[in-house]
Amino acid sequence: MSTDSRRTRARRRRGRGFATVFAAVLGALVLVGGVGAAVTVAQGPRLTEVRVDPEAAVAASGSRLIFTTTQSLHDIDPAQVEVAPATPFTVDTSGRSVGVRFGLPLRDDTEYTVRIRDVRGLGAGPAATIEETFRTPASEVFLLQRGSGDDAIYRTGLAGAGSTEVFSHPHIEDYRATASHLIVSVLEEEHSALLAVDAATGDVRTLPLPGEGFVSHLQSADRGERIGYTFSDAALGEDGGLESVLFTASLAEGAADTPPTRVALPGADPSVAEWRFVPDTDSILALTFDGALVLAGADGADAAPLGTALGIEGIARGSSQAVIERNEGRVVVDLTDGTEGALPEPADDLGVPGSVIPVPGDDAGTIRNYARIGEGATLLSSSVVHVAADGTVQTLLDLDPADALVQTCVSPNGRYAALLLSPDAAANPYDRYRLPLPQRLETRVIEIGTAVEVAAFGGFGLSWCQVPPA
Repeated sequence: MSTDSRRTRARRRRGRGFATVFAAVLGALVLVGGVGAAVTVAQGPRLTEVRVDPEAAVAASGSRLIFTTTQSLHDIDPAQVEVAPATPFTVDTSGRSVGVRFGLPLRDDTEYTVRIRDVRGLGAGPAATIEETFRTPASEVFLLQRGSGDDAIYRTGLAGAGSTEVFSHPHIEDYRATASHLIVSVLEEEHSALLAVDAATGDVRTLPLPGEGFVSHLQSADRGERIGYTFSDAALGEDGGLESVLFTASLAEGAADTPPTRVALPGADPSVAEWRFVPDTDSILALTFDGALVLAGADGADAAPLGTALGIEGIARGSSQAVIERNEGRVVVDLTDGTEGALPEPADDLGVPGSVIPVPGDDAGTIRNYARIGEGATLLSSSVVHVAADGTVQTLLDLDPADALVQTCVSPNGRYAALLLSPDAAANPYDRYRLPLPQRLETRVIEIGTAVEVAAFGGFGLSWCQVPPA
């Protein structure tokens, strides 16, 4: 036999041997894979990954916790989900993942557990329970202090430690906070200027305004980077001009130099007396000078009239319920369909009512202030209370008769009330700003559920506040 023939037969034997070994290995892999898949199905869905951003969950509504499992899943019903401490949520299922979206910002410095029971894969196999526990960080807030030198905005924790100056200017009228900016209304050369301050870096840019004039009623949407304000021309001639006209603007990337959008509202008088961003949207609720209440898009499109009103008390974050003052009294208006209901009243007579601030969430109640008046219109006492949906009252603060309540704000998660006070009001003169305020101001932060005071600051404009002091 020739040498070439022997070599050819040897190569064939090696080839058959390799094929046999490859087939055996492949069969083993298929067997192991099949066994693995069977084991996975037999064990039920198991977690492979959990994603949550506790810092973002405290800062704004709409954050999500996402579970990823080993199997594609049947749809999860909200009844299978438990969030503790309780907070509004929605749930969605997609393939191997389940997302739990929080309807309100979560409570700060709190341990949360999200548990989903009876989680089933699309294949056969037992149900499983999946859960995750995480802790949210402590809250940080911004605060404005006017002074004899420059005015300044500070970042601070609720404990008051680690206060840091973020921005200063010789004349700050007002400011609002978005997700990543401070929008600061200042006075320069006797006219308003609007500055966007990067909250992380301190970088400042000037935003375009409709002209030379004055900004008022500055607000920011709860989500995104949209702001709004009313604007009045510095000089109103015989032909008129802009007077309390509502504008909106976006701070999104690429829109910084875009002129603001005038909100075209229906009616004979487009001037706006009060307005609010509707929470979790960029829609607006506006009250015009002629008393028309209108719900519209951020540019005034799709305007829906809601009758006449005397004032807008507030809109509860995490809901569509607005507290409106009508001629006949205060009512609750559902902004999704325009239906109207009675505002729950306290079970006890607390005196003469003042402001009404809705607490975030459905049926979470309101924060109100009351005064007891004696003979000769003498103030006997005043208090700030939480009125629950069933009329139950909890007193948050009994004011010293010498002090005056200037403004009440509620934290986005509904945990705290911020009360702005003018100490010794009779001897506390107002400053000479376009938005005049008492020269000495104190902000007290009170936990609504316990009525415990957790912080006290000098200054005003805590970043929870949706509107400036009246």
